Amino acid sequence: MSLRRRKRFGSLSGTAPTKRALRPPGEARQGLRKGRHGADCYQTALRRARARGEIVGCTPMHPKPAVVRAWKVTSGTVEDPAPRESQRAIRAVSLTALWALNGGIHIKKFQPPRPKPVPRNNSSSIISAFDMGISDEEWERLQKAIDWPFPDQEITYLNQSTSPVHSTFSIVGLKESYQVGEKISVIITARDHNKDLKRYGGDFFKAKLFNAELKASVYGEVVDHRNGTYSVELLLPWEGQAQVFVRLEHSSEVVQFLKKYMESSFPRTHFNGYFEGPGPNKTRIREVVECYLKWGADGNWRKGDCCCEHKDIKTGTVWQCERPKKLSCDKLVRHAGGRMESPLNLFEQQLFTKQLTNVAISGDKKIINVFPSTAPIGTMEKCRSGMSTPVPAGFYLKDVWNSFVCKTRQFSPAQKANCLKNKIVYLMGDSTTRQWFEYLERNVPGIKRMNLHTHPKGGPLMAVELKNNIVVHWSMHGVPLRLGVVMPIIDLHYISNDIDEIAGGAHAVVVFTYCAHLVFHSITFYIYEVAKIRQSVVALLSRAPETTVIIKSGNTAGLKNIYQSDWYMLRLNTVMQEMFRDIDGVILLDVWQMTSCHYLPENIHPGPVVIANEIDMLLSYICPA
Repeated sequence: MSLRRRKRFGSLSGTAPTKRALRPPGEARQGLRKGRHGADCYQTALRRARARGEIVGCTPMHPKPAVVRAWKVTSGTVEDPAPRESQRAIRAVSLTALWALNGGIHIKKFQPPRPKPVPRNNSSSIISAFDMGISDEEWERLQKAIDWPFPDQEITYLNQSTSPVHSTFSIVGLKESYQVGEKISVIITARDHNKDLKRYGGDFFKAKLFNAELKASVYGEVVDHRNGTYSVELLLPWEGQAQVFVRLEHSSEVVQFLKKYMESSFPRTHFNGYFEGPGPNKTRIREVVECYLKWGADGNWRKGDCCCEHKDIKTGTVWQCERPKKLSCDKLVRHAGGRMESPLNLFEQQLFTKQLTNVAISGDKKIINVFPSTAPIGTMEKCRSGMSTPVPAGFYLKDVWNSFVCKTRQFSPAQKANCLKNKIVYLMGDSTTRQWFEYLERNVPGIKRMNLHTHPKGGPLMAVELKNNIVVHWSMHGVPLRLGVVMPIIDLHYISNDIDEIAGGAHAVVVFTYCAHLVFHSITFYIYEVAKIRQSVVALLSRAPETTVIIKSGNTAGLKNIYQSDWYMLRLNTVMQEMFRDIDGVILLDVWQMTSCHYLPENIHPGPVVIANEIDMLLSYICPA
């Protein structure tokens, strides 16, 4: 036990414990005296606790000594051996609350309670590169790609975290006018709730340039200098006026929690498995149990002989369900999302409040005047595979996305039908590719949905247009999958398995996304699944190199909490891009910037204007200009 940790647990109130402080309050002492072991019981317990290396301290911030707690640290996890009665007594103790008015935000200042124990099993730390199906060199490269700075200390007060009220941005060397194609530099300075400069990085800021009247905007990448300051370079791509907008989505302290719980096996979401089979006298037995992913050598989220295991033969992914009381394990027939469970303790919840999440910060609101330029802006290069995504990847003007990746165009309904003539389009993944299916269904003349007797939100779905011989499929990926509807589990296919069943060819367009539902699970499991998909894509392009393969990135989401955060999505996007970076014949369609800078409120299901621009990008790759 380090001195730092010993000191922190030994005296949570900030002062060294004294003999008096280590004594229980009057009622507790009286109870010990009346106990059959006598008054020496308490002091003997203290001596034995110290001899075992346990740490004895007091309940923090209470005017009188409270019930003594012995904390034992085993394998890095804090365990609380106190009986339930003692825990209730401690929870009943009123914490001293100091309220401070901070720029219109009331902040409750208190010492954090003991964190909820995070299960140690199924942790990323015990997963090797071999387990993920990649090389040690690739794992090292991926770790560098997703590296994110974190606080250099464990904060114990909310006011030590980054404040959106006191953090600011400024434009460096602002001029009276600019020309289209020039750039401006923006400096972001992070401060805590005491108005003190932050000494470390890790805050999750987002920045953009916009003009509301022109419906124009462009994304800016925030560079973390790891000392409390950040910089952004913003391109000036349109003629007219522009303003800078910066927001703090998560403080570095919150990002630290996001990473911790993403890499733990704590089940932030649960799933329901529906078992059904024959009963006596021609009846049907139905049972609903909880299910979850099994990942890692000790990946059971329930211990003992608790569960049925359903292993996909090709991918090796194991899905666990609690054992039904009456039915056998092979009677699992349907799947749905279940309850949510938060791992956050009271202190962490304070940091996740809406007043501190996804909040615009103050700064230079001056109007930037941009005049025409004789130098061309944009690109005339034909859309094809193997193209990198620059920052910015494009910009909106009058609600039309102008790509800097390749030459895109807007497709009329007739042009959409002509582009997809004699094509079979396979859309796979989640509800964001279903939005693409529904858009094509509405905007390609003559296309009709076939009645496959499936749920319209869960699929699989199919639409055809006979005149131009167009077929469009959509299907959900396999579990883990958080659905709001109950679906036959046989209709949920792993993307890699579906790709293995496609012959491919010049007529085939394979589009998949694999992001939104994976934010609940370890990054190592995500890498494992993406490695399987990559293997199938490489095999497809080997047997049919004329096949068009497009990966749609994840987009920004509306919720910014422990369950669904853009920081999770950004991390998964980075892994997907890195793992497919060197695969010839694959197109990476980055919609992250398209959803991050648009004026519509961020939503896991982007608005119609954004979807229309995404489809124009898609068709520009299928039918390049």
